[in-house]
Amino acid sequence: MPSYDYDLFVIGAGSGGVRASRVAAAHGAKVAVAEEHRVGGTCVIRGCVPKKLLVYGAHFAEDLQDAKRFGWQVPDCLFDWPALRDNVLSEVERLEGIYNSTLVNNKVELIPERATVTGPHEVKLAGGRTVTAGIILIATGAWPDVPDCPGSEHGITSNEVFHLEALPKRIVIAGAGYIANEFAGIFHQFGSHVTLVNRTDVILRGYDEQIRDRLLQISTVKGIDFKFHAAFEKVEKLEDGSLMVHVTNHDPIPADLLLFATGRRPNTAGLGLENAGVALDDKGAVVVDADNKSTCDSIYAVGDVTNRVQLTPVAIREGHAFADTLFGNKPRRVDYDCIPSAVFSHPPLAGVGMTESQAREKYGSCKVYTSDFRAMKNVLADRHERALYKLVVHSETEVVLGIHMIGPDAPEILQAAAVAVKAGLTKQAFDDTVALHPSMAEELVLMR
Repeated sequence: MPSYDYDLFVIGAGSGGVRASRVAAAHGAKVAVAEEHRVGGTCVIRGCVPKKLLVYGAHFAEDLQDAKRFGWQVPDCLFDWPALRDNVLSEVERLEGIYNSTLVNNKVELIPERATVTGPHEVKLAGGRTVTAGIILIATGAWPDVPDCPGSEHGITSNEVFHLEALPKRIVIAGAGYIANEFAGIFHQFGSHVTLVNRTDVILRGYDEQIRDRLLQISTVKGIDFKFHAAFEKVEKLEDGSLMVHVTNHDPIPADLLLFATGRRPNTAGLGLENAGVALDDKGAVVVDADNKSTCDSIYAVGDVTNRVQLTPVAIREGHAFADTLFGNKPRRVDYDCIPSAVFSHPPLAGVGMTESQAREKYGSCKVYTSDFRAMKNVLADRHERALYKLVVHSETEVVLGIHMIGPDAPEILQAAAVAVKAGLTKQAFDDTVALHPSMAEELVLMR
């Protein structure tokens, strides 16, 4: 048998790479992981964790206003962006330390350098050293995609948005996916004028149409400006440092900040994967089979770099399944059916299973149950924002095919409800469940 420096060499210490590394090491493998940026990857350092903390911070804008209707004498409050920013970055640093400790405690060698593939079993480090491994795992995630237009260098991406020196008075956000809509809600609550620019007229493609239409309606009423069928022509930087964003079909848009949230590309550029015969698709994603193996038998990939499902919990499961299969003698695969997802917009939305259109396309017909209501808290707060819950049910078997909702705490409620969809429960099972009153979640078992 060939002798290698490591049993497993992981490139990328994000959620998938860290899980794969520590589990493989726990199974007895000699493991090293190379990370050129910071341990924790997109989710911990520049993604879902710091963004969710900003979402919490943004909610206080409405909560403080609503508190007056509940009898609290709340004075006019000023928002201190540097205080929140620095506290969030401090928490990110704390979490990075935990991730580092996790690797150390599991006897995984952390190499803080860029690594590139030079052969099926060989990796070259930025410092010049070459190492060998029986198995190489690519877990480099994805990187923000920026439109190719003159002046695009004047914009930033979600990587940099957490480090702003000051809040912009006017922000243009490019895109209409979950990142765009989440930051639109955040900056609006912080007091910025938000303009969301999208090349089509569809937001949150892939989510249920009724739910995403409700978010568009609520966001518009709040004052977020949407520019549809708008492709970028150029971005000008003016003498005072502000920007003028030129798009098709609309007047130029003045802005103090331009945020590109136009998707993320698999981060494979310059990794040298061609040196080992690793095939990439047209988006640059590593092509893998059900066991995460690439077209090179000794190279595997997990997480966003494969462009299957770009969600942190999926990357973690893929990394764990990879390590168990190759190093733990416990072969298993990730089940991609009924994966719940959420958008932490204002208000948040969440969904699991089939949308109404997907169900009709597959089965020809389906039953749809909805509950369109104002949360009790919103009623007393004199806030007219309405929640919408939706069950998509098989016409014959009565199995609940999907649950979709928008409203306060929708993601928290859906996590539990997703178990029912995954288990294949019927609408009758929902009907037979006694409501927990008074709660928003009870609407799920009261639809008739």
